[in-house]
Amino acid sequence: QVQLQESGPGLMKPSQTLSLTCTVSGGSITTNYYFWSWIRQPPGKGLEWMGAIAYSGSTYYSPSLKSRTSISRDTSKNQFTLQLSSVTPEDAAVYYCARTKDRAPGTVEYWGQGTQVTVSS
Repeated sequence: QVQLQESGPGLMKPSQTLSLTCTVSGGSITTNYYFWSWIRQPPGKGLEWMGAIAYSGSTYYSPSLKSRTSISRDTSKNQFTLQLSSVTPEDAAVYYCARTKDRAPGTVEYWGQGTQVTVSS
C-alpha cells in the first residue's frame, strides 16, 4: 500500500517561499510510470493541480503557476518537494501530494492527507 505524507509550515507570511515535502512509503518515486503531483484546494474552491515530477525526474507545471513553482526530489529519501515563491493570501489552501499513472494531471490513485497552509502578515 502506497502512502504519502505532506510536511511543512502551516503559516506563511506574504512574499515568503513555501516549501512542502511529500514523503512516500510503500513504493519508489522512480518506479515506471508514476507521476507525483502537488494539488491544492483553497477554501470554498475546487482542486487545482499545480505540477508534478515524473518517475524519470522530468517536471511539469500548471501554466498559471509555472513562474512561481518548482518541484524537485530526493530519491535517497523517497521524497519530493514543492517550492512556491512570493506567496500571497490567495495561496492559502490545503495542499495535497498525490500519485497518478502515465500522466499528470490524471486520475489520482493515492492521496496524502493534506496540509493546511495559511498566509497572513
